[in-house]
Formats: sequence, structure tokens, C-alpha cells
Amino acid sequence: MNDDGSDRLGGDQIMAMDGMGDWRSMYHALQGRFLTGDFATGLEMVNRIGVVAEDLGHHPDLDLRYGHLNVRLYSHDVFGKTERDVELARKISQIARDLGVAADPASIAVTEIGLDTWDVDEIRPFWKAVLGLNDNPRYAEELRDDDGEGLTLWFQETDRHDEPRQRFHLDIRVPVEQAKPRIEAALAAGGRLVADDMSPRFTVLADAQGNKVCVCTHVGRRD
Repeated sequence: MNDDGSDRLGGDQIMAMDGMGDWRSMYHALQGRFLTGDFATGLEMVNRIGVVAEDLGHHPDLDLRYGHLNVRLYSHDVFGKTERDVELARKISQIARDLGVAADPASIAVTEIGLDTWDVDEIRPFWKAVLGLNDNPRYAEELRDDDGEGLTLWFQETDRHDEPRQRFHLDIRVPVEQAKPRIEAALAAGGRLVADDMSPRFTVLADAQGNKVCVCTHVGRRD
């Protein structure tokens, strides 16, 4: 059980479990990508997942492309990952093996937008309205679009009297094994390291003009 009394599981907990090699913890969800190779195989995999999901009474988000299938799992009642998602993830991995479909978890990434503000309540309604986002039921400082393209905007508290700074920045969450290669590629492409004292939880990089981005992983987080 979680510290708040819920049955939510953190990414560190899940990644230490057996049978979860096809999956990565991405914020509140587990995500997987399966290389189906063609549409017919992908559709067959979707149909088999549907049968299992109905049996379990627990349903994933599925995004079928021509050559791969993206799967996202989370428990809507607690807005997080639970044993129900772990059970379904393992069954989906077995479906993939039965079909001869390989998983490609290293290719998964999720991008969020951070906005610096000294007063969340003052600007939050505007951004919710203009972007058509929904409240995060767990975090008041975050707005989401889980039913659409998955845009997330979160508000980072800052001092009103700070010197002018970059107001928006990107957070890119990647599988932990991809963080170092992604950072090295960015540095080789002209970026610079701003801070890595919280690595691998997050590392702050900047481009040649000082625009910042955080490369994040699940390590050491609640989700």
C-alpha cells in the first residue's frame, strides 16, 4: 500500500518485479511498444488484448500504427499504477510472445511542458481553458489531456522577483537505460550540461542559446 493509503505502485517498485521487461514506468502509467510489423498482426494483437481486458475488467489505452502497437496502462480510480496494471501487462507480454512480436520499450518517451509561475491559482484557469485540458485528480499543479494527444502542463513555483528567466521548459521522460545516450547525443549536438546533481531522476541541459530541458526517468519518484 502507498503512503497515502492507496494501492498505487511506484516505478521503482514495478521495474523490480519479474516479467516486466517489456514495460517502462511513464509518470502515472505503464507503457509498452510492440513491433507488430504489419497492420494485420497489430489488429490481431489488439483483439487478443481486448479479450483479456474484458476478462479482467481492466482496460488499456491502445494506439495501433502500421508497424507497431503502443499500449498504456493505468488504474483510473487511483490515477496511477497498481497490481491490476502489472497483471494485465504480463498477459499482454504473453500475447506478444505467442504472436512472435518483439517489444521495444527503449523507444518509449513522454514529453511534458513546465511553466514557471509565482501564482498557480492566478494563471491555471486560463491555461486550462485555452488548451482544453483537464485537472489532474492527484496534483493541483498539473493539467492533462489523457483522452487526446496526452499533453501535460505543470506549474513550477518560482519567485516573482527572480531575474527574467525561461518561463516554459520541456521535461522528457525516457526509460532509465536511454537517459545517458539521450543526454550524450544532446551534448554532442551543441548542448551543454546545466545540472546533474539529481541524476538519474533528472538532468538539466540547455541548447546553445540557453533554452533548458530536463531529461527525466522514473528513478526515485512517486510515479
